[in-house]
Amino acid sequence: MSDQPLMPKATAVWLVENTALSFDQIADFCKLHPLEVKAIADGDSAQGIKGLDPILTGQLTRDEIERVEGDAHARLRLAQSKLRLPEAKRKRGPRYTPVSRRQDRPNAILWLVRNHPELKDSQIMRLVGTTKATIAAIRERTHWNAPNLNPLDPVTLGLCSQIDLDLEVSRAAKEKPLPAEQAVTLLPADVTTAAPTTEASEEPEKKPAEELDVEAVFARLKKIGGKQEE
Repeated sequence: MSDQPLMPKATAVWLVENTALSFDQIADFCKLHPLEVKAIADGDSAQGIKGLDPILTGQLTRDEIERVEGDAHARLRLAQSKLRLPEAKRKRGPRYTPVSRRQDRPNAILWLVRNHPELKDSQIMRLVGTTKATIAAIRERTHWNAPNLNPLDPVTLGLCSQIDLDLEVSRAAKEKPLPAEQAVTLLPADVTTAAPTTEASEEPEKKPAEELDVEAVFARLKKIGGKQEE
């Protein structure tokens, strides 16, 4: 919880108007300068600001104010809220690129487009801090300096870290699975180590050798022998 009340100036206006606290006590509680609190009391500052009652907002109690009013050296303590509000998440804006590195962005974009075509334009924008129009111009080779561009690693150029690049590549790989022919994996172990089935292990039956026709062989030999005698 913050150690500063909501709307410090409005709270200071209310404390000046409704309590007998000293300027130092109010300034310490509202995180203001005592002279600024004095200016509020004199009407020279915070004109038109409506006072905010810290008791109604649960930031102070009446007993706490009375305790400090009776002791000039005491200081107000902010009441602990019973509600726990989650901290607001900061939205990451576009990456800031130093002026000296901005001329290298087209080269980095060209490297990302060629080496990691799976990356979306939004991911490239997060990595190097560019615009969709620039990415489209480099993809289509319509960039004004397209003939002079050389693909350069954005990590080497200092435009992003290797961790950020690996993270975006892994995200793109999860969102865009590989084609079926590239996604083939090894067979499971229970398939490769299974014993062959009886049907697969049986060898094909060998056909019996054809029986020789003895009479035909002798007839052939006699015929050959008769030609030789003639």
